[in-house]
Amino acid sequence: EEHPFNHLIDTLKDGDRKYFNPQKLNDARYNKLPLSIRVLLEAAIRKCDGFYVKEEDVHNILDWSEQQNVAEVPFPPARVLLQDFTGIPAMVDLAAMRDAVTKHGVDPGLVNPVCPTDLIVDHSLQIDLNKWWGQPETALKNQELELIRNKERLQFFKWCSKAFKNVNVVPPDVGAVHQLNLEYLSRVVQESQGFIYPDSVVGTDSHTTMINGLGILGWGVGGIESEAVMLGQPISLTLPQVVGCRLVGSVNILATSIDIVLGITKHLRQAGIAGKFVEFFGPGVSQLSVPDRTTIANMCPEYNAIVSFFPVDHVTLQHFKQTNFTEEKLELLEAYLKAVKLFRNYEDSSEDPQYSEVLILATSSGYKILKVGFKGFHISKEKQESLVPFLHDGQEYELAHGSVVIAAVISCTNNCNPSVMLTAGLLAKKAVEAGLIVKPYIRTSLAPGSGMVTHYLNTSGVLPYLSQLGFEVIGYGCATCVGNTAPLPETVSEAIKEGDLVACGVLSGNRHFEGRLCDCVRANYLASPPLVVAYAIAGTVSINFEKEPLGVTSEGKEVYLRDVWPTREEVQQIEQDKVISSIFTELRARREKGNTFWNNLECPESVVFPWDPKSTYIRSPSFFNKLCKEVQPPQSIENAHALLFLGDKVTTDHISPAGSIARVSAAARYLLSKRLTPREFNSYGARRGNDAVMTRGTFASIKLQNRFIGKPGPKTVHIPSGQTLDVFEAVERYQRDGVPLIILAGKQYGSGNSRDWAAKGPYLLGVRAVIAESFEKMHKNHLVGMGIAPLQFLPGQSADSLELCGKEKFTITLPEDLSPKQMLTTSSGKTFSVTTLFDNEMDVAFYRHGGLLRYVTNASQV
Repeated sequence: EEHPFNHLIDTLKDGDRKYFNPQKLNDARYNKLPLSIRVLLEAAIRKCDGFYVKEEDVHNILDWSEQQNVAEVPFPPARVLLQDFTGIPAMVDLAAMRDAVTKHGVDPGLVNPVCPTDLIVDHSLQIDLNKWWGQPETALKNQELELIRNKERLQFFKWCSKAFKNVNVVPPDVGAVHQLNLEYLSRVVQESQGFIYPDSVVGTDSHTTMINGLGILGWGVGGIESEAVMLGQPISLTLPQVVGCRLVGSVNILATSIDIVLGITKHLRQAGIAGKFVEFFGPGVSQLSVPDRTTIANMCPEYNAIVSFFPVDHVTLQHFKQTNFTEEKLELLEAYLKAVKLFRNYEDSSEDPQYSEVLILATSSGYKILKVGFKGFHISKEKQESLVPFLHDGQEYELAHGSVVIAAVISCTNNCNPSVMLTAGLLAKKAVEAGLIVKPYIRTSLAPGSGMVTHYLNTSGVLPYLSQLGFEVIGYGCATCVGNTAPLPETVSEAIKEGDLVACGVLSGNRHFEGRLCDCVRANYLASPPLVVAYAIAGTVSINFEKEPLGVTSEGKEVYLRDVWPTREEVQQIEQDKVISSIFTELRARREKGNTFWNNLECPESVVFPWDPKSTYIRSPSFFNKLCKEVQPPQSIENAHALLFLGDKVTTDHISPAGSIARVSAAARYLLSKRLTPREFNSYGARRGNDAVMTRGTFASIKLQNRFIGKPGPKTVHIPSGQTLDVFEAVERYQRDGVPLIILAGKQYGSGNSRDWAAKGPYLLGVRAVIAESFEKMHKNHLVGMGIAPLQFLPGQSADSLELCGKEKFTITLPEDLSPKQMLTTSSGKTFSVTTLFDNEMDVAFYRHGGLLRYVTNASQV
């Protein structure tokens, strides 16, 4: 009754559903807003409480054209999306919060997410078996091994589904997080307590942006930010510029959505749209199917946009008719979206909103070949033709620079798009019928996003042909792209090392990092599923598909890619006849049936989680050990040593790797001490619920470039002794001596995937501050969220310009009245200034409490 915008409440025709109608503001500026900004405005109006969201925020969003890039505004999304990798530490933190408040005499049952939260179990998948490699057919399947290997984690997830309110856990063997977000969890319009409002989401997965293809605003955040949203805090963002991307022209008959998106990606990279919203409009949008749009939206991380938004239109409605939306829901959805002007007719230019800038792009494109790279992989001319013979299963083969040794069709980008998956399947069918094969030493795999993909590939009759080429379904979830794969055959690895070859991996992902697929595979390429199959057949990326044959049959006949590439009409016909009519029925059936292993899994019934001290997967973290209501002012950092001296573009993958656990690492030694064998190590991603593993895995990347060492590797110098040690070993010595730590870095520190352990790990190592030339914004927020000060050199200054060798002792003076963007004095034998990167008073409050998680938990006690 006291809501400041009660006068905006309206009802739909039946009068039963209420909604906030921004049009009742009678402000002409609303009709000029990009539709993505209209979603932000509605959320601010609906959630305006005078504390987290203020009336001033609403007016700033309405005044977007003047306030873009200026005003900091809150965004309270409708829901939170978690996957197992980043979901488990979030839920472990919530369980630890219950422990913490219990010790202070507070009912632990009060600790629950406020924002509805979906947690999808399927994500990580460690490839152990593949019949293509001659494993016994009686062996357990990969997915079954995953369930057994991860029993502890699954038991914890099941406890979460029962113990916490507002948490929905989607069990295993249904599908990967980003695909189920599209197929099962999307609502477009939410309804709660008689109110309807736009669906929106933040997710702990870089593929969350896929959802923008359905007209649902959403993007990926880190685990720390997602926990804050779960506990009632909005996302804070500077009102973004919105780039209007006008699509014109017709789609080439040979083009896939990946071809189109790579062209768009190239232009958007050149346009410099980092940190901006992209919103598509124009007549060319109507030619794109919803799966095409979601695939395009998924590429945001590659050109650094926050979202690529496709407002709902008649094509979107047609898609929903073929999914799990009832006629009643569709009528409600259309009526509401039109009432608040969130529905688009792309053919009507009079509806075009005002944008910060407009790019005009043509959708015409054909398939593209991969580029070998400048001067042939940077290999000297005399070595570019190197050939290394080797034996595999008694037969001799040769490897060269550019040879493909890994080819993976994976779940993260294209499995949401039946057309490109069917194109890959039909290409495989035609290739097999033409007599082409894939060399048996190439590691091939097919990891769909959900069982729905297996269903329609099987129904359309192409799955057996993919299997014949080695692309067998190995399970549902992320596998090759995050390093969760078994080693290459030993003879292949030896040949690569012998010739110092640039071996290649080709995968249907949306991004990749050096050294992640396999430490001996130096060049990795992104491609659409049909091209992954094509390059596997060719066996090399050094091929011009237009001029050179894809392969030669046993009879000596040359077969070109154009001979086996299916037409767009072929694909669309099968999609209409075999796919659309049945896939969502199959998905619902799998969801309702559930997983026998999950259904029979026992879990605790307690309100607080009974931690098992023997568990190597789930441990109560120490974040809340010093929880207290009396907030102490931040203490100055005195006589700190630099744990690491880093250069530019240090990614979160360098800070907290996601892939396999090296056998010589500190994390491996810990697991060996728990009597696990290397085969049981699993991955860093799977063990994110164990802070002991993740702390030891911090800065454990084999590609970490520490200037103290001078070569890649997870090593550093313990400055007092001068010894070269593993990072964790050096930390243990510093902690034993009570020495605070900082990190020195260059530009773009913390770029790459959002990853909460990239901030949690350094915090547990004792890092108090990071001094860098610049930060990736999301990672900077995570550092603040863990109570680590992000400090920036003054413009034009760096560690080198200040002649720092990194081995000095650093003292950073922190005043009691700390404020945003404050300049601090730092001394290291010489005195220089740095600037705090606290954006607002809330950031300062988080830092003063020792991090966002402790701030939220303290606040809940008060």
